[in-house]
Amino acid sequence: MEEIQSYSDNYRSSSSSASSPINKAPSGTFFYLRKPGALRKPISFEDSPEWDDVEIDPHIEGEDSIHVATTTASPTLSKVNSVSLPSPSALEASSSVVERKIAGASLVWKDLCVTIKEKRKYSDKVIKSSNGYAFPGTLTVIMGPARSGKSTLLRAIAGRLRPPARLYGEVFANGVKSPMPYGSYGYVDRKDVLIESLTVSEFLYYSALLQLPGSLSQKKVLVEDAISAMSLGDYADKLIGGHCFMKHLPCGERRRVSIARELVTRPHVLFIDEPLYHLDSVSALLLMVTLKKLASTGCTLIFTMYQSSTEVFGLFDRICLLSNGNTLFFGETLACLQHFSNAGFPCPIMQSPSDHFLRAINTDFDRIIAMCKNLQDDNGDFSSVNMDTAVAIRTLEATYKSSADSTAVESMILRLTEKEGPRLKSKGRPSDVIRIAVLMWRSLLTMSREWKYFWIRLLLYILLTLSIGTVFSNIGHSLSSVMVRVSAIFVFVSFISLLSIAGLPTHINEIKIFTHEQSNQHSGAMVFLLGHFLASIPFIFLISISSTLVFYFLGGLRNEFNLLVYFVLNIFMCLLANEGLIMVVACIWFEVFSCLLTLVFLHVLMMLVAGYFRIRNDLPEPIWKYPLSYVAFHTYSVQGWARSLGVVGHLLN
Repeated sequence: MEEIQSYSDNYRSSSSSASSPINKAPSGTFFYLRKPGALRKPISFEDSPEWDDVEIDPHIEGEDSIHVATTTASPTLSKVNSVSLPSPSALEASSSVVERKIAGASLVWKDLCVTIKEKRKYSDKVIKSSNGYAFPGTLTVIMGPARSGKSTLLRAIAGRLRPPARLYGEVFANGVKSPMPYGSYGYVDRKDVLIESLTVSEFLYYSALLQLPGSLSQKKVLVEDAISAMSLGDYADKLIGGHCFMKHLPCGERRRVSIARELVTRPHVLFIDEPLYHLDSVSALLLMVTLKKLASTGCTLIFTMYQSSTEVFGLFDRICLLSNGNTLFFGETLACLQHFSNAGFPCPIMQSPSDHFLRAINTDFDRIIAMCKNLQDDNGDFSSVNMDTAVAIRTLEATYKSSADSTAVESMILRLTEKEGPRLKSKGRPSDVIRIAVLMWRSLLTMSREWKYFWIRLLLYILLTLSIGTVFSNIGHSLSSVMVRVSAIFVFVSFISLLSIAGLPTHINEIKIFTHEQSNQHSGAMVFLLGHFLASIPFIFLISISSTLVFYFLGGLRNEFNLLVYFVLNIFMCLLANEGLIMVVACIWFEVFSCLLTLVFLHVLMMLVAGYFRIRNDLPEPIWKYPLSYVAFHTYSVQGWARSLGVVGHLLN
């Protein structure tokens, strides 16, 4: 907490002096102070490439100079005050920093533009000529109002744009223009996609098995490092989703688990989309302090954010401010305050900088101005919101393009891209056989703990078979009882298959996890299907045996082992085919209500053409006979049992 207090106290004093009209220094000689703790410990990422820092004399005077004493991990943009020189301790620290090697990856994006295809043509640019960079050991935030292009810019830099979008411009990693290879970066989505029935350590361990080759002991060490880096030691053995006697993990810890999943590969660059999504102020501050410590190990962090408190804002190193795809500023956080002040929009002393920035560039405030135009508050009028955001955006954009900050950014980008550094190396992946085995074992563990998937279905199956068995009990031994038992078999097969829909929510959750793992190249479609299919076989077989035994003897069928085995295999194949049908429908709709409607409708159609109400040869050929009667797995089950009753006539008692 002392570290948090030191960050926030120094930031308040710096921001107050930058925004106060009394203490504000002239714009031409403004000197950007760094927050304490900027001199970091040596880099600990073992497999990160070495990237020489830019050596610049800290005594250079004049505009657009680069001050190395601000950070150990990267050169920063500042204007050195010719009157106020850095303290001797800062100079000694800067000399030691220049000699130190920096591990990690430096990223540069140059003239980055993104367009999205709408109908037959591409729309206006979502991102318009964005320039920026990020250094190891720093926090770079992309900030702006809703629909300003923050997530799009983050995906564009990470090389994860979806097919409808088209990217223009260049992205460099360590001065090399090439896509970042597998394992060199991690990407954390806005929404947490976690397996609720696993503990934190189990979830991260299976993620390490899917992502990396090597021995189990090495992966356990990586998992322990990730847990330690995200301060999850107290939650390592707790279930993510909790159970009836234990609450689920809080939102802040769930967010940490999502980030720790990407840290098991020890990435050089970590992209996070809205790290403070759905977090309260305390959880947000704790998470950002954790990310600040993670950056001090040498990892390059780039993330998006809509809004932040003053304390959280003070932890950022650089900010890229967007509005409608336009870059209004890129540079250090305190320099952004001075930029707004120079443009005529100084930040009030008692207001959060991020609130002030968004107030000035968010066009939604125009509606508030229109609503409050003729109203008055009990304490006064609404003059504080009488700012035309369109004018503010144009002014800020024009001021930035003509400022020395923009020139310094272009100069730094040129210096970082004129010489190639070490290329990022791709980290190996485990073989498909190993990944199938890992997914199968993980699914087995998940299904055994997920009561909605297996245990509740098993209970419903037993209750259904008891109901059907008691309804069709004591039929007798006449020839007419054969058709009654055929009806019982049809009802049993149809309702057992229909009841399998109860496992639909679990299937959708599995597909969501697969989609996330596929986007991060942790898994593939065939790997997921085979792993999930093999894991479901033991549970489906257990359901088939338990349900069949109850129905078989209550229905008065003959006690012959071969007929019992046939019955079990018949039901097992029906349930297995139905499981595949549920997976296909879940992959198409990806939503519970639509999947339920589709599956119930398909099951009703398959019951109609199964051959019980009307034999297959009498069905109308278009649609009903071809192809529905041949697609319905109910047909083969009922026909198999009918033939067994016809060939083995002594099936009845």
